[in-house]
Amino acid sequence: MEHTKLNGSCLCGAVSYEVTAPFALMVHCHCSRCRKGTGTGHATNLIAPPTQFTWLTGEEALSHFDLPSAKSFSKWFCTQCGSPMPRLTRDGQRMIIPAGSLDSVPPIQPSDHIFWGSRAPWACDSSGLPTHDEYPESWK
Repeated sequence: MEHTKLNGSCLCGAVSYEVTAPFALMVHCHCSRCRKGTGTGHATNLIAPPTQFTWLTGEEALSHFDLPSAKSFSKWFCTQCGSPMPRLTRDGQRMIIPAGSLDSVPPIQPSDHIFWGSRAPWACDSSGLPTHDEYPESWK
């Protein structure tokens, strides 16, 4: 896969970043944490190694919330507009990039729906993608 560089930013433009493809995954997550963190039926996230990611502007405008009851869930956001921003996993192994924060179309499509077992009853259908009640065993 080509090493395409993509830019992303928050709603107000205070925070911007660059990420280089290829991505490990792009998934729709239906867990209650992602629903609460986005205010939507699911979060669509790309996953990339931290070495492929660079903050361009506004890193000082970021804040984050680490959910105390979770092993790894956190939310990073722009303190000026509240937009969800990419976040480094607590173990430092992956960048989780909200697809909606990208300024262009990524060279990958969602492959799976995860935490399908806890999706909201009004959420979208699977559109034929594989569904998993939690993380697939091969991802653990």
